Amino acid sequence: MNLQSVIDDVRRGMIPAKIYSDPEIFALERRRVFGHAWLFMAHESEIRDPGDYVVRRIVDDSFIVCRDETGEVRVLFNMCLHRGMQVCRSEIGNTSHFRCPYHAWTYKNTGDLVGVPFHQDAYGGDDGLEREGVGLLPAPRVATYAGLIFASLDADAPDLVDYLGDFRFYLDFYLQQSQGGPEFRGPQRFRIKANWKIGAENFAGDSYHTPHTHASIVDIDLFSAPKAGKRKEGALFFAGAGGGTTYKLPAKDFRENLLHIGYPDEMIDRMESTWSPGHRAMIGEAGFMPSAATALPNLSFVHNWPIVNREGLVVPFVSVRLWQPVSATETEVLSWFVVDREAPEWYKAASYKAYIMCFGTSGMFEQDDVENWTSITAVSKGLMADRLNLHSRMGLRRDGTTVSDPLDWPAPGRAYKGFGEYNQRALLALWCDLMSTSDGEPTRSSMLD
Repeated sequence: MNLQSVIDDVRRGMIPAKIYSDPEIFALERRRVFGHAWLFMAHESEIRDPGDYVVRRIVDDSFIVCRDETGEVRVLFNMCLHRGMQVCRSEIGNTSHFRCPYHAWTYKNTGDLVGVPFHQDAYGGDDGLEREGVGLLPAPRVATYAGLIFASLDADAPDLVDYLGDFRFYLDFYLQQSQGGPEFRGPQRFRIKANWKIGAENFAGDSYHTPHTHASIVDIDLFSAPKAGKRKEGALFFAGAGGGTTYKLPAKDFRENLLHIGYPDEMIDRMESTWSPGHRAMIGEAGFMPSAATALPNLSFVHNWPIVNREGLVVPFVSVRLWQPVSATETEVLSWFVVDREAPEWYKAASYKAYIMCFGTSGMFEQDDVENWTSITAVSKGLMADRLNLHSRMGLRRDGTTVSDPLDWPAPGRAYKGFGEYNQRALLALWCDLMSTSDGEPTRSSMLD
């Protein structure tokens, strides 16, 4: 494989079909993309109390994301220092200590090794194995933004705020509807026979597919916004590490537009006092409401407002999802329902119903999308596909100029109205940047030296 040729083709919007199934590409992604990027691990609301933990992974590396007894958030490599056994086998729980099931080496939730069976008999005490200062390996870098806990396997990764850049503005939209912040519920977890990049690209800016892929959702009047005419009036934005889609709303008034998609007055009051002038201008004066978005490499968001009952009640929901690679041709999807902690209880229940109708294992949008993505992955394995570059230049003329001019956009980043693959190209350009990095020599870590 000529990697530079692949990268050059991707950068010009002519994507080699094989990048969605090639094991050699995936092997490089494991080291260069997931070995250097900042990866979402959990939300702070999932580990609210001391001792709470969840187990998450970065490709093949398992991590315990926990809150220790002092309240500090830690991300610990889930491998015993003795014989390499996975220390914590439960996906979620609360404990002050983790005990390896193989030989019972025991670690505090700070990662410190505090228990070794027959320490004196087997090792001669500290003369053979000194426990002080020894512990589970921490992720090289850990940081949070808006309650999202990120980790990077690269000790030299840029600071998280620099990595996210102006996409932080959109994170605030999804996650800061009040000073109380959100609750994360879930995740639902399921596997699909599809390459991880396809979902990430789709959520980053594919408004072109919704009138066609999701036509049945419009037909049954679950959600009318995907109609072609409405999608064409929306905007596509990209800023910093990611971008997404918006719908055009009917008014030039902040409150009226939020009422139109189903937010109750008390939540709008909190949004108005919490969001920045830029958020209010985007939704009010410009009349654009963000829907799906993706931050590099595999963290996505969706915000929709379907009809949830026979009386025609419209209620919005927010979902956060992770496209977790299993292999070049399989992805584990983690899908959370997210709701503002201060929202009224009736709203939380109705919003959850809206979420499960649309996304997750029973969602109609989800089923439509996955059928496409699994087909793309399967077909991309063939010999003919190996000769094909996929056309991803929507919105560009042959000379490289854009079909439409950028919008006068009141929020960070650049935005275009209507259809185009501006965001998919921008996200894949960042993928190219990571794929162009050197693997480097890994730093050997041993807490027993």
